[in-house]
Amino acid sequence: MRPIVLKGKLVSLGVPLRDDLHKAWLWYNDRDVRRYLSEPAEVFFYEDELEWYEALRREKKREKVFAIVENSSHSLVGFVGLHRIDPGDGHAELGYFLSREFWGYGYASEAVKLALQYAFEWLNLRKVYARVYEPNVASIRVLEKNGFELAGRLRKHHYVPGHGFVDELIFERFRAVDF
Repeated sequence: MRPIVLKGKLVSLGVPLRDDLHKAWLWYNDRDVRRYLSEPAEVFFYEDELEWYEALRREKKREKVFAIVENSSHSLVGFVGLHRIDPGDGHAELGYFLSREFWGYGYASEAVKLALQYAFEWLNLRKVYARVYEPNVASIRVLEKNGFELAGRLRKHHYVPGHGFVDELIFERFRAVDF
């Protein structure tokens, strides 16, 4: 049984389990899932996922990664994380991805909402930021639905297969008085 950290209507954020690594490895090697993540051309070995998991367990203060679990089936659908957590400056970078079969159901939007709740209420951060490549319209919508605003743009900064060099957009969301 997976410990649940925060529960939403559609999905919950749970503790990643070693048993999740096989799915993560398959998803990370799916070119459609990988396209808009950092290093889209990278190929991952299963051992890479084992090393990632062990590093995650050791870096508890700077990284918080959650399994995104669909509530009705208890199925793992993706991951969401707060990275480079800086308690002194009060910010962290948000990252997330879902398996292709779970796109379009509102799971990412709710997972981001829950991750923000964790960041602001439990970590006492004042700001969360995210980087997204301009052709990733779905991810931009997820961020905007969760109150993120465009803060900057790095022009033709990153190569995305099928799109060429694209702008990298930087979004930020500050903690509201009432979350």
